Amino acid sequence: MINGFLRHLSPDLSLRRSLIPLAFIALSMAIVGQPGPASAQSRIKDIADFEGVRENLLVGYGLVVGLNGTGDTLTNSKFTEHSLVGMLERLGVNTRGDTLKTANVAAVMVTSTLPPFARQGTRIDVTVSALGDASSLLGGTLLVTPMVGADGEVYSVAQGQIAVGGFSAQGNAATITKGVPTSGRLPNGGIVERELRFDMGSLTNIRISLRNPDLTTARRVSQAINSFLKVDASVPTDPGTVKLTVPEAYPGGPVALLTDIEQLRIRPDQVARVVIDEQSGVIVMGENVRISTVAIAQGNLTIRITESQQVSQPNAFANTGTTQTVDRTTIDIDEGTDRKLAVLPAGVSLQDLVNGLNALGVGPRDMITILQTIKAAGALQAEIEVM
Repeated sequence: MINGFLRHLSPDLSLRRSLIPLAFIALSMAIVGQPGPASAQSRIKDIADFEGVRENLLVGYGLVVGLNGTGDTLTNSKFTEHSLVGMLERLGVNTRGDTLKTANVAAVMVTSTLPPFARQGTRIDVTVSALGDASSLLGGTLLVTPMVGADGEVYSVAQGQIAVGGFSAQGNAATITKGVPTSGRLPNGGIVERELRFDMGSLTNIRISLRNPDLTTARRVSQAINSFLKVDASVPTDPGTVKLTVPEAYPGGPVALLTDIEQLRIRPDQVARVVIDEQSGVIVMGENVRISTVAIAQGNLTIRITESQQVSQPNAFANTGTTQTVDRTTIDIDEGTDRKLAVLPAGVSLQDLVNGLNALGVGPRDMITILQTIKAAGALQAEIEVM
């Protein structure tokens, strides 16, 4: 087809050969530029969680030893001293009543996450954070620390050498600190001692929880599942939950069913929302944000006062006069006369809104105020969330 078009366009063979690569490039760009049906679609596994597949948080309190004089000051951190004395007593060393002055021990909080379906003996990563006034955990070793869950039961035990990404160096006149030397990690430093029992294979009903609850998204998830199974096996019970009934004699059971369902693609819907971070001036707007007909004008009165000093001295060979320092003041006033009034028609899109505000020369800080004012006027058809 391309050769026929080029033959009709030019009888010159050399010219046709030079145009063939350009034609292929243009055709390729046209094909790539066409939006595909799955361009805005997401897998169900990326927007929802399945019942029973979840993590659990663990926490513990322990001691780090082997520090090079960078541990807690025992006179300031009494909990470190009491923990050290109790640990030594359990090991058969009685130090109660004595004054301990070591600086090589630090009390730490140990945190970790128990993965779903983690079996006994599985190793997990552990994070260690200083609790007292220790200046660095570099070179320290965490002693055996039980880690408990929300129910108070011990699910893991952690111990090992701490890997610290930061460091601190101090001299008489300067101090250099990189990263956070009071926090570190123990890769595979925890061992699971207790399992969370959950028999997924025996489930007859499974709840699918959307991470961003929405009625339209929940219905689309249900429709995609029913279309795949060729039976009405799922129904949305609320904006954040889809109830799935496991079909009888499904090959592989509930596990195989969820494996197939999580790969289905849908297009999530979203609420028209404008998120504003006042501290950093960041503005994020959704694609469904719409503006009613509104006129916007933005201008600032800026007064700039500059103080400078000028030296005044008599002419050369003058018999009178002395050198003086004279103050000079310059005042500039900018009334924003170059600002114009812009009218945004009803139903403009996000791109039109951004283009209109940029045409006024509006910066992020002023744009936040304008958006809040448009919302107050009832012309912004979206929610504003201030972080």
